[in-house]
Amino acid sequence: MGQKINPVGFRLEQIKSGPQWQSAWFASKKKYPQLVVEDKKIRDFISKKLYSAGIVAIRIERSVKKIKIILVVSRPGLVIGRGGKELEQLKKDIIKIIGKGVKQSVDVQVEEWKQPDLSAKLIAEKIAYQLTKRTPYRRAVLSAMERSISAGAKGIKVILSGRINGAEIGRREKFSQGTVPLSTLKSRLDYHECPSLTRSGYIGVKVYLCLS
Repeated sequence: MGQKINPVGFRLEQIKSGPQWQSAWFASKKKYPQLVVEDKKIRDFISKKLYSAGIVAIRIERSVKKIKIILVVSRPGLVIGRGGKELEQLKKDIIKIIGKGVKQSVDVQVEEWKQPDLSAKLIAEKIAYQLTKRTPYRRAVLSAMERSISAGAKGIKVILSGRINGAEIGRREKFSQGTVPLSTLKSRLDYHECPSLTRSGYIGVKVYLCLS
């Protein structure tokens, strides 16, 4: 049997020091679908606009009068800008997405992620970017794995699937270092998957990162 469940969501309640909820709010049955779509639009907009800032997580917290958005990024200077101009512009763009009729205020906070080699999202996106630039896939994967292990990770597993290296027939390759226990709930795992749109076709990148 393969791992059909997301390792992060599977361990949210079991590990207190592990990954946090990406959305924290409560709504009635009528408003719930609307707020879910709104969260999706905000995340898509921020991910596209601030892609170069190295986004690790986008957390959204809602109260009656306030919407709090916490951005965890590896390069906070690109988000804040000189004198906070970029951050103010980001708030205005988010207000446009929500709608002018909403009376809630928007608060955007930026947190720095000091170890980019210990984030499965950043590792997967970097590998995907290198594959689009025709970097040899083994070199891209092995160098990323070595950096994460040297940064303090206990184990890492990378899975590539698709037309790897421009092959006519798609295949699946696994790379791993250290220990990545997927069947235990005590281990603190980080996981992310993203596509790499190369000239020869689509390559899927999955990264499993064991932090403790």
